[in-house]
Amino acid sequence: MDGSILDRMALAPDPTEVRRGTLDELSRLGVRLPPPQYPLIWDPGDRVAIRPRRDLACRAAILTVLLAVHDGLPRRGAMRWLRDARLLDRVSRREWRFIAGRVGDPALVDLQRDAAHGLVWMLGLADDLDPLLPRSDRLDVLLPDPWADPAAFDGWLNRLPGPRRDPADAAALLDLYCCLDWAYQEGERHGDPAPGPVPPVAIGARRWALEWAVVLRGPYHGDPPDWDDVDLSV
Repeated sequence: MDGSILDRMALAPDPTEVRRGTLDELSRLGVRLPPPQYPLIWDPGDRVAIRPRRDLACRAAILTVLLAVHDGLPRRGAMRWLRDARLLDRVSRREWRFIAGRVGDPALVDLQRDAAHGLVWMLGLADDLDPLLPRSDRLDVLLPDPWADPAAFDGWLNRLPGPRRDPADAAALLDLYCCLDWAYQEGERHGDPAPGPVPPVAIGARRWALEWAVVLRGPYHGDPPDWDDVDLSV
């Protein structure tokens, strides 16, 4: 694990208290509650941190380029932008296949818009990640422009606000989105009406961003996953 992350780790909040708050929120939303055996996301005594701001920003920028290719940005222009912004070594294999050769499901790529919204929240550029509200319609304004000069990426990085998310708050939101992901999928399977305009797949994409951004450390946690290796199966 990155030593800089270890240096910033704090004691995670009581997972049982966080889960009680999550269940209250699920009840307010009117969705199914997970069964009592649904696992806690961390254990008492575990520690928590948020990935460095630059890591969050670079990941958000890569998603922006990926989505721009989905929307018609020529692949050569996308690859040149990533090269000049010094981001090529951070692009996942799955992303590179789509950016370089349009290999992959465009519908799955399109879901990354909600993952980008989750990262925008982590960066402090969006006020909330309310599951009842659709993603920000200002993502193209909040994130760097892959259609423009890649030199502008450094300027965007320098304009980002300082750290604004408390790791405990981010962990609590992760717990909520893990349970929401379960609840929405179960609701869809049983034909329950969705409580708002955000579909289950978008809830899962936001959870993806939170699972990647929030770093937990304890006896049952391994190293933070790469973007393509985030596990949403539980």
